[in-house]
Amino acid sequence: MTTDNVVAAVEEWYLAQCDGEWEHSYGLSVETLDNPGWRVRIDLHGTACSDRTFERHEIHRDESDWLVCWVEDERFHAACGARNLAEALGVFLDWGDG
Repeated sequence: MTTDNVVAAVEEWYLAQCDGEWEHSYGLSVETLDNPGWRVRIDLHGTACSDRTFERHEIHRDESDWLVCWVEDERFHAACGARNLAEALGVFLDWGDG
C-alpha cells in the first residue's frame, strides 16, 4: 500500500467512527519521538476493534528502521523509526480491517 493510500485509509477509518459523539471524546494522534521517530495512538473505545485481540508486533531491522505496535487500555499504540510511519499505520489498518 502506498503512503497516500495508507493516509486515505486512516482518514476513512476515522470518518467511519465519527457519529456525532465518538469524535468529541476519542480520536487519534501522531507525535514525534526524540530518537527520531513517531508515536501513534488510536482510540478503539466504541469501535469494531475495541474487543479484538492484537498480538504485539515488533520489527527491529536496525537503529533507524524499527516498529513496535501494541494494544493497551482500548488504544492501539505504535512507536517507530522516522521512516516507518506508513508501515505502523498499515499494521493498524491490516488488523483493524480484519
